[in-house]
Amino acid sequence: MSEKTARNNAWIATARRAMLSEAEAVVAASERLSENLIHAVELILGRSGEKPGKVVITGMGKSGHIGRKIAATLQSTGTPAVFLHPVEAAHGDLGMCQPGDAVLMISKSGSTAELLDLIASLRGFHASLIGILGNTKSPLAAEMDVVLDGSVTREADPEGFTPTSSAMVALSLGHALAVALMQARGFTAEHFQKFHPAGQLGLNLRLKVRDVMHALAEVAWVKAGDTLKHVVIEMSARPLGAACVVTDDHHLLGLITDGDVRRALRNHDDIRTLAATDVMCARPTMIGPDALVHDALTLMEDRPKQISVLPVVDPATKACLGLIRVHDVYHGKLRD
Repeated sequence: MSEKTARNNAWIATARRAMLSEAEAVVAASERLSENLIHAVELILGRSGEKPGKVVITGMGKSGHIGRKIAATLQSTGTPAVFLHPVEAAHGDLGMCQPGDAVLMISKSGSTAELLDLIASLRGFHASLIGILGNTKSPLAAEMDVVLDGSVTREADPEGFTPTSSAMVALSLGHALAVALMQARGFTAEHFQKFHPAGQLGLNLRLKVRDVMHALAEVAWVKAGDTLKHVVIEMSARPLGAACVVTDDHHLLGLITDGDVRRALRNHDDIRTLAATDVMCARPTMIGPDALVHDALTLMEDRPKQISVLPVVDPATKACLGLIRVHDVYHGKLRD
C-alpha cells in the first residue's frame, strides 16, 4: 500500500468514526426523551387558556448557529419562531419578546453567561423557558421550566473538544420538537406547501401529476404485437424515454423503456422477431393523475434502483393517460 493510499484510508476512517459517533449520540438522546418533550410541546402550544405566542430561540457561538436552523425549521412547519442573539437582546432586541412567548435556550455547558443574564428580563415577559442543554445540573438547567437533555459522552473529533456530536444532538432535539409540534397541530403537506410557494419543494407539493405529465400525441403508444423496430421508431419520434404498450381501449399492458431496448439488443443477435410483449415490463410502477408531483418523485427515487419515468393511469377507468418523467420535474416542465 502506498503512503498516499494509507493516508487517504486513514482520513476516511476518521471521518466515518466521526459520523458514527454523532449518530450514536443522537440515538442516546432520543432514548432520554420522555415527559420533558410533552411538557415542552404544551408550553409552546399554550396551556390553561393562555394564547400561544411564538418561539424565541437563543444561543451563543455554535449553539447560536444551531438555534437559527431550528428557528427556520419551526417557521416552515407552522410554529412562529425567531432567533434572538443573546448579546443584542440586552441592547434592544428584547423588544421582539411578548407575553405568551416560549423561549428555547441552547447551550452545551449550561452556564453560558450571556444566556444567564437574560433570565430575569425574560421572566418579566412571563416567558416559558425551555432548554436544550448539555448539562442538566447546570445553572441554566435550574432556571428552565423544562430541559431537553443534550448531553454527549464525547465529541466526534479525535481530540474530543470540537462541538460536533453536541451540535448534532442539539439540532436533532430541535427537529424532534418541531416534528412533535407538527403532529400536535395536525400539520400536513397542504399546510407545508403554503409556506413554500416557490422553489422545487413548493412546486412538488402544490402541483399534481396531471399538471406535469405528457399525454396524447406526446407519448409513444404501441400495441402488444408491434415489432421492436416499430417500437424504436415510435420512441425515437417521441423521445420521452419510454413507450406505453396498450390495448385498443388504452388499458396499460406494459412499459418499454430505453433500458429495455438496450437489453434486448444485448441479449438477442436477431431482434427482427421480437415484439413489444417480448421486451416490455408487464408490471410497471404506476401513478394516478391526481397524485402530487411529490408522490411521483417518491415512487421514482425512493427505491433500491431508481426509475426515471412513470405511466399515469386513471384509477377509475384503468386507462393509461400518459407519462411523467423525473427530467420534467427537475428541469423544465414545472416551469413552463
